[in-house]
Amino acid sequence: MILPGTGRGTGEAGGGALPQRASPEAYTARRLRKVMSLPEVLLWQQLRGKASGIKFRRQHPIGPYVVDFFAGERALVVEVDGASHDARQSYDAARDDYLKSRGFRILRIAAADVLRDPSKAASSVVVFAVPPLHQPSAGPPPPAGEDPMAGAV
Repeated sequence: MILPGTGRGTGEAGGGALPQRASPEAYTARRLRKVMSLPEVLLWQQLRGKASGIKFRRQHPIGPYVVDFFAGERALVVEVDGASHDARQSYDAARDDYLKSRGFRILRIAAADVLRDPSKAASSVVVFAVPPLHQPSAGPPPPAGEDPMAGAV
C-alpha cells in the first residue's frame, strides 16, 4: 500500500504519477529524465546529492523549455551541448534569450568535455555557480571637489 503524500506513486519505474493538470513541459521533462544522454548521466552523477553544496535538478521545465540541469538557488541553467545542438543554433539562441530575460545565467558545456573528464566538468559547473566574493571598496568616494590624492605619501 502506498501512503498518500509520500511522493511514491504508481507511475512507471516507481517514478510516481504526475498531477492530472501537469503541463506538457512537465511530461516532457519526465520523459527526458528517463532517456538522458551519456554525457548528461555522467555529469548528473557528479552533481547530484548536493555534494557540492548546490542543489541541482535534472531535465527541469522552465516555461516552454526543459533545461538539462537547473540550480534554482543560483539562478543557473547548465546545458550539455552535443552534436545535435549544431543543427539547432537558432532554437538555442531563442531559448537562451528567454531564460536570460527571466534572470537565469546559462552555462554550456561540450558533451565531449564531459565524456573526457566528468569530474572536471562538474567542478567547472560548481565554480561557475558560486559567484565571486564581493570585494570591499577602499572606502567612500571623496567629497566632490576634494583631491583624492591630498595627504597621500
